[in-house]
This record gives sequence, C-alpha cells and structure tokens, in this order.
Amino acid sequence: MSKLYDAGLKSAARLTAMTAGHLPENSSSKMVRFIRGRRNLLARVRSELGGDSHVPTIWVHASSLGEYAIARPIISELKRRHNGCRVVVTFFSPSGYESVIRNPGPADHVFYLPWDTPRNARDFIDAVRPEAALFMVSEYWHNYLNELHRRGIPTYLISALIREDSAFFKWYGGDYRRDLECYKHIFTADMTSLENLHRLGNNRAALCGDPLFDNAASIAAARWSHPVLDSFCGGKRVFIAGSVSDRRDLAMTTHLADDNPDTRFIFVPHDISDRNLRSLSENLANGSLRLSECTPETDFGGVQSLVVDHVGDLPRIYRYGTWAYVGGGFTPYLHSVIEPTVYGLPISFGPRIERKSTPLRMIELGIGTKVENYEELRDWFAGLRDNMPELERVRTAASRYVQENVGATAEIVSRMEKDLDRKPG
Repeated sequence: MSKLYDAGLKSAARLTAMTAGHLPENSSSKMVRFIRGRRNLLARVRSELGGDSHVPTIWVHASSLGEYAIARPIISELKRRHNGCRVVVTFFSPSGYESVIRNPGPADHVFYLPWDTPRNARDFIDAVRPEAALFMVSEYWHNYLNELHRRGIPTYLISALIREDSAFFKWYGGDYRRDLECYKHIFTADMTSLENLHRLGNNRAALCGDPLFDNAASIAAARWSHPVLDSFCGGKRVFIAGSVSDRRDLAMTTHLADDNPDTRFIFVPHDISDRNLRSLSENLANGSLRLSECTPETDFGGVQSLVVDHVGDLPRIYRYGTWAYVGGGFTPYLHSVIEPTVYGLPISFGPRIERKSTPLRMIELGIGTKVENYEELRDWFAGLRDNMPELERVRTAASRYVQENVGATAEIVSRMEKDLDRKPG
C-alpha cells in the first residue's frame, strides 16, 4: 500500500505540474499558485529556519484557511504559555497559505507543505526540527506521520473527524489505521468520532470540544472595523453571504438579493478569481461593487451589494450582518457556521451537513436552518426579515451556545504539556 501511495502521489505531482504548465505564469489559477509556491521550497525552509537551531519549535499543519482557524487559538495559547517557542505553520492549499503569509498572527514562519514523499518528509523534518507536530481534522500524510513516529516526535490530531464510511473501516484501510497509531493523542470535537476511534481500537483519543469556538469568540471580541464597510452598511441591516462559491450557493444568494432590493448584501466568495468575481457581479441585478474599488467616500446610493474580493476577513465581516448564509453546504465541505454564530446571527446553509455535528446542534437550537433550494432560503429569510422578537431569541440562544462550547483550546494545550514535560514559561 505504501508503494502504491508513493506512486500515486508522484503521479499527482507530475499531473499538477503539467496542467499548470499550460496556464500563463501570471494566472490567478489555484493550480499555478500551488506550483509556483512550492518552487525551491525546501531550500527556502532551510534558509529561513537555519539560524535558529536551538529554538524550541512546534510544527502545525493545516490543509486550508478553514483548518487554520482551529489551529490559531492553539498556537496563541502555546506561545502564551511558552514564551520563546517558535511555531512553523504549513498549508496544502493556496487560499490558506496566501492569507496567513500576509497576516501571520501568532505564526512565526509560514510555508507550503512539500509533497508527501519519503525524502521530502526526512528533509523537511530535518530543517524544522520540531519538538511536537500538530495536524488538523483529517490530515493523514503517510510519510510525514511515519517519519515523525520513527523519530519519537509527539504528534497530535486536533478536531479529528472519523466517519463510519471512511477508509479506516474499509478492507483496504490497514495503512490508514496504522497511520492513526502515529499520533500520540487524538482530540475529537464530537462523540461520533470518538466512538469510531474506539471501534478501531484506538485508546489515545479524547473528546475535547472544538477550538473553532475559541477562535471565533476571540476574533469577535477584538475591536475591528473597515471604513468602506462602515460607509456601505451605514447602520442598515445587512445580509452576509459568506464563503459562497458553489454554483448553487451563488444562484440562491444572488436570487435572494435580486428579490430583496431594499436589503443590502455583502458577498464574500470563497473563490476570488477574476472569472468567479465577474460571474457573481453579472448575477446581481441591483448594482454591485467590489470592495477593492471603493473608498469610504464612494456613493453607494445605487449599489445594493458589495463583493469582498480578498480572503481572510470573513470572520470579522460577520459583525456587520443581521442574517447570514454560509456556503459549501451543497458539497461535503460546509464552511464555518460558528463564525457568524458568535455575533448572534441566524444562519442558513445547504443540506450536506453530515460531516459536522455543529450545524445539527444549531438546527436543534433554532439558530441554524438547512435549505435545499431557493424557495426554502426565501421562506427562511422572509420569516426573519422583520421579526425582531425572533432575531432577539436567536441572538440570545447563539450567545448561550457559544459560551457552553468555549474552552477546548486550554484543555488540548494542557494535555500536550503533560506529554512534552514542559513547564509554562
């Protein structure tokens, strides 16, 4: 299986490079950015980290920006408790890397993750020299995990998602099950994942909640404003369409905007390529502008919708909203429903919520609503648009739900400290 994995990964790397080679060098395509960002990657890692050979280092890997939201509060807490430690963050996707490299926050160094080959794993870990490694949600890079395990470096899986239909339970899942054994400890955010790990015979797992609540609550509590958004919103009630990119997300939310010309909309697409931004604007009948085109002095009199054409600020932008739709729910990858919830917004999302327990709980509490088509989205919004008592009920219920779920970060870091046998600084 390992040989097949390595061969498959090499083929994927070659195919990606060949495909990107047919696109212009200055293309905004994710594939071109993916390839361009990995050029001379290991040399850059060695150059950037080589001078700090004695600095205690933690390596944190997140697939994308969404997974980094889980890691961010853990990084902050580790650095708070261990003043002087260095955190190296890696990403697989361009969206996560490009956003965090512009605003690294608590991360000391940010890189792409080299392709998961045996040699890359050895060379990268030689360059980083981590005392511990953290992976988010469902990251099972076979060669990296085995090299970390071989060297005795404590490795953790945070907010693990273990589903019954995953490869772990298949006849061919032996290597995947062995990869789980490389983790010193696995932290799950839901009981189903914990029970599935126990079914697999893994006794190094614990239910610790979801650090996304800590991250979102921290962002919401921090002062932040944007002068253009201040001008556009102007005290009006605003609908936020967050992380929309799937064609059904876009069709439904733009239709809702067209049917409600007296309501202002902020669209935050997940894909900010020129092609996607043009398509979004073309579907908005009542006037739209891109955020980058505007100043606080822009006349928004004939503009219903503002399109945010940069990545990274959505968790802060939700504070301008009264209602929200969260994208990704027509794919297996619904985006964060916690980010708008910390502001007390009622939210709606598509039907593919089987991967996460949070949207199910929000439905039970009457905070979130699953919609399968435009008619359901329209009816949900119509029932809330002018219903101030219901908006207040949602706000109160959302606040209570968030307060009940913060605190996972401290529990995870405390467990790591026991394993690392380190005293807080």
